[in-house]
Amino acid sequence: MRIRKSIAAALLGITLLAGCSKPATQEAEPPESEPEQPPAYTYTPGPVAPFISMEKLAEEWAAVERYRMPERPTVRGIYLTSYSVRNEAMFQSLIDLVDRTELNAMVINVKDDWGNVTFETDLALAQEAGAVHPDLGDAKRLTARLKEKGIYSIARVVTFKDAWVPDARPELAVARVGGGVWEDYNGVTWLNPYSREAWDYIVSVAKKAAEAGFDEIQFDYVRFPTDGNLDAIVYPGKDDRPREQVIADFLDYARRELRPFRVWTSADVFGLVTSTPDDMGIGQLLEPASAAVDVISPMVYPSHYIPGNLGVADPNSMPYETVYRSMMDVKERWEAAGLTGKVTMRPWLQDFSWGHPYGPAEVRAQIQATYDAGFSEWLLWNAANEYTEAALEPAKKQ
Repeated sequence: MRIRKSIAAALLGITLLAGCSKPATQEAEPPESEPEQPPAYTYTPGPVAPFISMEKLAEEWAAVERYRMPERPTVRGIYLTSYSVRNEAMFQSLIDLVDRTELNAMVINVKDDWGNVTFETDLALAQEAGAVHPDLGDAKRLTARLKEKGIYSIARVVTFKDAWVPDARPELAVARVGGGVWEDYNGVTWLNPYSREAWDYIVSVAKKAAEAGFDEIQFDYVRFPTDGNLDAIVYPGKDDRPREQVIADFLDYARRELRPFRVWTSADVFGLVTSTPDDMGIGQLLEPASAAVDVISPMVYPSHYIPGNLGVADPNSMPYETVYRSMMDVKERWEAAGLTGKVTMRPWLQDFSWGHPYGPAEVRAQIQATYDAGFSEWLLWNAANEYTEAALEPAKKQ
């Protein structure tokens, strides 16, 4: 219970800063990241969860060959809101930043933190729910522009958090004891992780993004709710699967559905998932989540750990140590689970200040820690999409 309360309290603080009203036609600024992490754990390697099937992993690698999946670059990317893409001057400045530096990828909202579908689409349920707010305009034109610049495009799909569809289709939502649709502390509703029809809606948005030319689909908020009155929640159709299996089953289903579109799949998870031996009550457990996607991206922002997490006295002022220890926990766990070489690790790193000033040295320290732990890919998060160029290496001349 302490775990869930600490997650919920931190998330409430962050989301209140982001505002709590449902947007109309313009995307709201998302919170800077997922919530502050709960108290420290010591990871002890144990047996792989029984629903991780090495045979299923072998089938997925065969599918990569069968669908002739395109090669992926070594991704080093930045996050963009749809507003930043709509603002031509800002979007061009970010393209120019990629041109000048080692960056080669962009993560762009196609279904954002509120459930807005941010590109032009005739998807029936999204239209019915009023969820279509096409800041990106014609997504095919957008991805073509990125491909011309050699930029790897990742479509961010916020998964179960959704302020629109539950209004139109309450039978797909997390329900409330006594009837009606449950809301978190921000008044935002959630799709039910046990609902196959909810899965299909999320995957249908992802398929439209794949058809538009995105190279990869990234699922975020792929978890159970953490804030609000959790005791008032009812999950229609709930079965006896552990929550981590429900989440892994969704990710596995999404990957199989998206394979014919020749796009890679990835998932964002809380930072402490790298080091916590259970799912923290939210359905995110490192091994099954990793096994169900091509890329896993823990949000190892040092500002989101509390003193003592990972054995680090002050994680926020010690970005190298925080990221390095997180990544080494992943390496140890993947080796124990037989996942090494079968999944790509691509952490989200912090390029914002929260409780401690972050500049070029702090951002670069996180990148170096990722490399020193034996991983080569990373993403930078800044909610305002303002990135520290001095922390990046210049682009290599051809």
